[in-house]
Amino acid sequence: MVSAWATANHVSLGQTVVDAKSNEITAIPKLLEIIEVSGALVTIDAMGCQTAIAAQIVDERADYCLAVKGNQETLHEGLKAFFLDHQQDDFARTKVRRYANTETSHGRKTARSYFICPVPEDLPDASRWKQLKAIGLSINRTIRNGKETTEARYYILSKYLSGQKFSEAVRNHWGIENSLHWQLDVTFGEDQSRIRKGHADENFSTLRRTALSLLKQEATAKVGIKNKRLTAAWDDSYLTKVLFGQ
Repeated sequence: MVSAWATANHVSLGQTVVDAKSNEITAIPKLLEIIEVSGALVTIDAMGCQTAIAAQIVDERADYCLAVKGNQETLHEGLKAFFLDHQQDDFARTKVRRYANTETSHGRKTARSYFICPVPEDLPDASRWKQLKAIGLSINRTIRNGKETTEARYYILSKYLSGQKFSEAVRNHWGIENSLHWQLDVTFGEDQSRIRKGHADENFSTLRRTALSLLKQEATAKVGIKNKRLTAAWDDSYLTKVLFGQ
């Protein structure tokens, strides 16, 4: 399944099935056709970093922020070379918008740095990407148990965002793992589901995402999603709140 998740209000906008003999690259355009994305910033991981997908997002009057990895080798190497070069003198030779924050939790300290620059004229492969306006870099430095790890991720964007907006787009996208996929597994046991017959797996996937969205929107119970689900099963009045917001 490939699904679209609205990070601002935790709502599943739609989903489509990946064909058995295909992959996400063919499923994403189908999903974009059935949902309204105009005015939105669409974030997709590296699998969806394809020129046709970027063009489709722009044609639907939206903007994109796409993660770039080795599947777009020329572009990826160009981004790495650009940011490595300009980090040497702290971006003194180019425009840059930046943002940084630090977070400490669960015995781990993470420092995050974000840099977004206008597309350089000599960026390899840039001409293939419709309305490409900016390139971005996020760096995560994490210290845990005295050991430091560093991870760099690269992005292309159709809009030159502020440093903070760029950081929010990146964080919100990776937050989908906790907000959606982890919740579907822990709360609804989706990974253990063996429903396969006909369209049952797709139908139940839709029901789980709808239920998760409804439970996230209900704010009166100060408990986790799993306990909200249990409460809705035991208490019809609370179930009414979840279903109708009353």
